[in-house]
Amino acid sequence: MSVSTAASAQTVCRNISGGLPVLGRDVTVPLVTGGEVTYAALDYAASAPALQRVWDDVAAYAPYYGSVHRGAGYLSQLSTDLFENARRTVAEFLDCRADDQVIFTRSTTDSLNLLARAIPADCQVFVFETEHHASLLPWQDARVTYLNAPRTPQQAVETLERALADRDPYGPALVCVTGASNVTGELWPVRELAAAAHAHGARIVLDAAQLAPHHPVSIQDLDVDWVAFSGHKLYAPFGSGVLAGRADWLVAAEPYLAGGGASRKVTRREDGGVAVQWHETAARHEAGSPNVIGAYSIASACKALTEAGFDTLVAREQHLITKVREGLAEVPEVRILSLFGDDAPRVGVISFVVDGWNSSHFAAALSAEYGIGVRDGLFCAHPLVRTLLGSDPQTQGECGAPEAAPGEKSLNAIRVSFGAGTPDEHVERFVNAVRELVTDGAKWQYRTEDGRCVPAV
Repeated sequence: MSVSTAASAQTVCRNISGGLPVLGRDVTVPLVTGGEVTYAALDYAASAPALQRVWDDVAAYAPYYGSVHRGAGYLSQLSTDLFENARRTVAEFLDCRADDQVIFTRSTTDSLNLLARAIPADCQVFVFETEHHASLLPWQDARVTYLNAPRTPQQAVETLERALADRDPYGPALVCVTGASNVTGELWPVRELAAAAHAHGARIVLDAAQLAPHHPVSIQDLDVDWVAFSGHKLYAPFGSGVLAGRADWLVAAEPYLAGGGASRKVTRREDGGVAVQWHETAARHEAGSPNVIGAYSIASACKALTEAGFDTLVAREQHLITKVREGLAEVPEVRILSLFGDDAPRVGVISFVVDGWNSSHFAAALSAEYGIGVRDGLFCAHPLVRTLLGSDPQTQGECGAPEAAPGEKSLNAIRVSFGAGTPDEHVERFVNAVRELVTDGAKWQYRTEDGRCVPAV
């Protein structure tokens, strides 16, 4: 069959100085001031553009699409093989242990909700307030201890150690931690946190949504029990994610979804009911017809990043990070948000506020007047952003300012994020636009519409 041959024939661009080829790199957008400009996509932390390699691989497979695990026909068998090979590719990408399971989900959020359903009934969960909502909120039905934001990596480890040592009663425990913050981009001391968790008889799950697209993630080297990430942040579209790690809790738990695929055998009981034997493989938590294109696109992205070489990709991204941070540092009105300080290692995610500007207004001006797409708000990490901005209220009533509850400050920030597909010109245009907006102000008038700041027409 020619699909795997066609897929392997696709090559990753070696001109890393300009980034890996991504879809939409040449898209032009209109400016409110007139004319058009090539769109600068600087919101990778929300959804990274798909790699051209991924799109080409999916296009090569699309004519051969068939239902996975459901048929004896050639296309169904081919799709099943592709789906299971994708599972193996992800396991290699994450350096999984031999007995780990790789489960395809819809996203990081879905993966962590699945794990939350699988933890033992008496399990206690420990999570820092700094987490994205995907890893902060799924544990509502468990006994949860929320830990305050640390100000150094060492403080994070010490805070966790104290909390684990003081837990009562002493029983099963799970620590959930991010690998890289979706707000500050700072890397967390995952290996040290894993060692602390295991020393106190706890397990640990790594939210790698912001880490996996930027750095290699090895389950064995980091010594974590599970890893969760999303395809749409790993340059792969189509709404797929991964939960990979230890099988015992997953096999012991009831299926995340009940239905075909998860069930191994279904019979009628004498009392008229239905008896079910569930699979003990990853299929146990993959009920329904799986998203084979999504799984294949994740595998393609994993291969593309591996072939490009993370050493090269990390070095180039650090070049872009330096360019952005040094450029923003030259604008006194800009304050970059950080937990661990300027010297902390980080990925290409930077959040900041600008004196005299509501962040929604500033982001709207970047888009409408410069063709630059960034994010503004609280980034689905409300406790963290509120902690970082607690002493910096922004003027309420200004364009785009979110409504605040009585007695509560109105807070939001701006986030710029980039990665393997970002050309130098995009970050240079961004830095110049920030400087120009702060110095000269917006060229256009803006108004609030449905809670968003938009150009006044």
